[in-house]
Amino acid sequence: MPISRQGPLAAEVAEVLAVQALGFIAQDDERLGRFLALTGMGPAEIRAAARERHFLAGVLDYVAGDEELLIAFAGHAEVDPATIAIARQALAQAEDENGEG
Repeated sequence: MPISRQGPLAAEVAEVLAVQALGFIAQDDERLGRFLALTGMGPAEIRAAARERHFLAGVLDYVAGDEELLIAFAGHAEVDPATIAIARQALAQAEDENGEG
């Protein structure tokens, strides 16, 4: 799913990208273990949290905070790495507009 980094990103598209990032993390035991340790959550809790924009924004923050992971995921998702930050911003703005954040 190629995503253009030009112009604002719709929150729904950003959510899809974040869910893809979560799936990408979950595909690798080492990545998943690190993510679970950092969040303190178990797999069932993550499934439930994945419905919430603030959690999805956190997933994108996590990906963006590790350059190797960022580059690997961006390649997997066929997006410019900068799109990750744009998607994170779209989720934050949607939270603010909905009074969630």
